[in-house]
Amino acid sequence: MGDWSSFGKILISIGLFIVLLGFILFGLSKLFNIGRLPGDIYYQKGNFTFYFPIVTSILISIILTIILNLFNR
Repeated sequence: MGDWSSFGKILISIGLFIVLLGFILFGLSKLFNIGRLPGDIYYQKGNFTFYFPIVTSILISIILTIILNLFNR
């Protein structure tokens, strides 16, 4: 039973981290207009809209890599 308790604590910790990260990204998007960076693919024709935030994804990936590398050291 002890193993499941620690597993539950790990899942709760991961969930809280994801919620915190979501709030941070939401706040940053309001301040720095993340999600509409130059290089993000945006196509609109008639009723069809396609949006793929490639540059935003790369930027978030780089930032998360730096943060996680700092925590792992």
